[in-house]
Amino acid sequence: MLESCISRVERVNSALNAVVAFRYQEARQEADAADRRLADEGPDELPPLHGVPCTIKECFALRGMPNASGLRSRADVIALRDATVVARLRAAGAVPMGVTNTSELCMWMESNNKVYGRTNNPYDTRRTVGGSSGGEGAIIGAGASPFGLGSDIGGSIRMPAFFNGIFGHKSTGGLVPGTGQHPMAENEARRYLTTGPLCRRAEDLMPLLRIMAGPDGSDGGCEAMELGDPASVRLDGMRVLDVSPGGAVTPDLLAAQRRAAAALAERGASVERVRFEGLGRSLEIWSAMLGVAGDTPYQTLLENGLPLKLRRELPLALARRSDFTTPSLMLCLIERFNALMTSHNREMIALGRALREEIEAALGEDGVLLYAPHARPAPLHREALLKPLGWVFTAVFNVLELPITQVPLGLNAAGIPLGVQVGARRGQDHRTIAVAQALEQACGGWVQPPV
Repeated sequence: MLESCISRVERVNSALNAVVAFRYQEARQEADAADRRLADEGPDELPPLHGVPCTIKECFALRGMPNASGLRSRADVIALRDATVVARLRAAGAVPMGVTNTSELCMWMESNNKVYGRTNNPYDTRRTVGGSSGGEGAIIGAGASPFGLGSDIGGSIRMPAFFNGIFGHKSTGGLVPGTGQHPMAENEARRYLTTGPLCRRAEDLMPLLRIMAGPDGSDGGCEAMELGDPASVRLDGMRVLDVSPGGAVTPDLLAAQRRAAAALAERGASVERVRFEGLGRSLEIWSAMLGVAGDTPYQTLLENGLPLKLRRELPLALARRSDFTTPSLMLCLIERFNALMTSHNREMIALGRALREEIEAALGEDGVLLYAPHARPAPLHREALLKPLGWVFTAVFNVLELPITQVPLGLNAAGIPLGVQVGARRGQDHRTIAVAQALEQACGGWVQPPV
């Protein structure tokens, strides 16, 4: 299996630039050891991911591999130990083939940086793969990696999953530790930054999530939670909230969401079309709640010990001569502006908390919601700079801490993936995954790309 995956990576990666550093020699040694163990012990005593190849988002420490997180001043950083979740996957038998590309410091929806360059979409290389787990989305969507590890503070698992036609799960806040990734969130934001799996089959999500979940003693935002079983979820009689978007969405995405709702109705679910007015303030809610949660400004992380002058760097970035990407520098400016809006931020934080209560009350104990993952299917490269707010459809659920599974729903007329977000109350991760499995059966799931 490993050799087949390596061969596929080698075939597609020159076009995609998804895997940015490789560990084939080590992976082959680990696969050989797995074969010997299988021969010696038989199949009954093996760990659940025994010998299964995978990829790891480069912002997670994987011993012996680069850990730059797309920041040029960290280009020489090599991980000395595995991040918590990486260690758990490897203990379960997974064999990492390499690490995958991200946006600069994992804070933009285009996986492009000054260390590794830009990653391209397997369905159309002119288009974005999303960010910041874009390398994962692309290489899994291309059929080269069975599963991967991503992180998500504003849609960084779900947008790449959507744009690349695969499944991705943003877990309940505090379910999976983020220890060992860079940058690491602080304080309450540790619950907004979630770690989770990306894969091509919905049935793989829960086994991977079970391996990843649980406190590690280092991530103070992580807590012990009992995970349910997707097999226990009944669609017959389930309440499905078909949520109207809090912004403009393309007709093909709206139609895909309606198809998903209809597919669940055919299986006995009770579908209700609803609107939550607070979702129209998603950008403000996310910005305010995230902005007050951490202590370290984004610019400090970007500087990495070397002072950065925005007045100098912004013109250089626009001329493509800066060490930093334009979105990162713009985020520094927005951060300064948001810090001045203390009264407005308090109002938005209160609105966000009220919105969470409203949505969870509407969901009840056994409901799910359907919601658009973005304003449009995968945009062309750099288009997001001109239309930068499409990602707010995912971001708001990070600060609400709800579990969300991104589900592929086939391709549009241009051959670009469609999809929908499936959400539930906190702690109901198994419910969103169960619905993802049902929608995969009804709507077809992952579609092989042309690359």
